[in-house]
Amino acid sequence: MKHLGITRSQVFVLDQDLARDFYVDTLGLEVADDLDLGFMRWLTVRVPGDPGREILLERPGPPAMDEHTAEQVRDLLTKGAVGGWLSIATEDAQSAFETLRERGVDITDEPSPKPYGIDFGIRDPFGNAIRIGQLFDPSAG
Repeated sequence: MKHLGITRSQVFVLDQDLARDFYVDTLGLEVADDLDLGFMRWLTVRVPGDPGREILLERPGPPAMDEHTAEQVRDLLTKGAVGGWLSIATEDAQSAFETLRERGVDITDEPSPKPYGIDFGIRDPFGNAIRIGQLFDPSAG
């Protein structure tokens, strides 16, 4: 294989309209696709201007799983036991933190220095963990 790249990742959500509002209006991502495929809604978001990577905001259910399994996944998601995980980079972690705190986002830990930069944790309305970080430039030494 010559070149590999990750183009899509996925997190489970219970309500795609609420997920769209959170990821777009609150976090500042943009909708890449919002399609009714008949058997499911294909809703993806991405960092503005980055068409190469998308996040599928998927409601548990067919065609990926039968309804009984989907019910179990929704139950575990509600309990915070099946949440996905995302990492988003920013140029100013402290400013992003202040903005999201003002917007009432569930903050799981405040900005703190790490060996790779400064980051903090939030949770989306469905329990998915998100790290938002200002990464150090490795070439700066």
